[in-house]
Amino acid sequence: MNKNPKIALVHDWLTGMRGGEKVLEIFCDLFPDAPIYTLLHIKGKVSKKIESHKIITSFIQKLPCAKKKYRSYLPLMPLAIESFDMSNYDLVLSSSHCVAKGVKVKKNALHISYCHTPMRYIWDQYDEYFSSKQAHFIVRACMKILRPYLQKWDQNSSQNVNYFIANSNFVKDRIKKYYFKEAHIIHPPVDTQFFMPESNSPEPSSFYLIVSALAPYKKVDLAIQVFNILKQNLKIIGSGPSEKKLKKMAHKNIEFLGWKSNEELRWYYQHCKALIFPGTEDFGIVPLEAMACGTPVIAYAKGGALETIQENKTGIFFKEKTPESLLQAIEKFNHCFWEKNSLRENALLFNTETTKENLKNFILKCQK
Repeated sequence: MNKNPKIALVHDWLTGMRGGEKVLEIFCDLFPDAPIYTLLHIKGKVSKKIESHKIITSFIQKLPCAKKKYRSYLPLMPLAIESFDMSNYDLVLSSSHCVAKGVKVKKNALHISYCHTPMRYIWDQYDEYFSSKQAHFIVRACMKILRPYLQKWDQNSSQNVNYFIANSNFVKDRIKKYYFKEAHIIHPPVDTQFFMPESNSPEPSSFYLIVSALAPYKKVDLAIQVFNILKQNLKIIGSGPSEKKLKKMAHKNIEFLGWKSNEELRWYYQHCKALIFPGTEDFGIVPLEAMACGTPVIAYAKGGALETIQENKTGIFFKEKTPESLLQAIEKFNHCFWEKNSLRENALLFNTETTKENLKNFILKCQK
């Protein structure tokens, strides 16, 4: 590796600020002069820190309705990510949950990929996206044809990565299962300096909270079924492809708020009774943001939640993805006492500076 390597950052798409973009921000801090290569960029939808970098987009940026329907171009994404010319770069850092790790680098370059998940649409959560309840029969028919091609490409392109970083043990196991490669675990960052309890320690309000992209695998529909029964207030922050369907099934006690600024989000974390986390997440920054604000979590007992939530101390688990199981967890939650200091102390284990230091040290180690 050159003493002064030319460095590039690669990210799937820049259309909003979620967990993957917060990892990308740390890459931006570590390499402030590195350009960012991405399939698509919607200006103003990501942080100023990310947009201060030179951003190079693929041909998908210019396709019809790409800003709203970019997921529809999934079959073209492998071609788009491979079209980037990376021949000038000695070190490539990809932040990948879809195709970013498939970028082609020159022979002697070092490629480190922070994998948020192997491409979930074609592997373990295929049915969540393309079941008869979620997708039109034409889409299902197309994906039945395309899935083997995408799986083969995903596995083949993974062999061009020198080192994988996984965001959790859950993802590490899936990288091993689908890519047959080992991964080093570095948890994503939680901004515990920003997300913190309100100074005057307000009493929790009567509403429960969900903060989530409204996609099928997030299982927001399960929470809506339960709160339709409970008739208690549920506020949902987020948007996504399932939004219209979810709004149709929700009763009047359930309010959809769209995405909120960080300041507004913090207020909702600070004032809600509990965060509901019904999906299987690869890691899950949202529960830790809530805990950093002194708020407990009711979560499905699978995936990254098992690595961040301490049962009966920082949250309650429900074991099955059924309304009955979630109802029982909410009932149990209401008979527990929650200590805000314990909640926050748990979140502090995943703070931004720790993630940044761990990433920096791992990259330096790989360069030797």
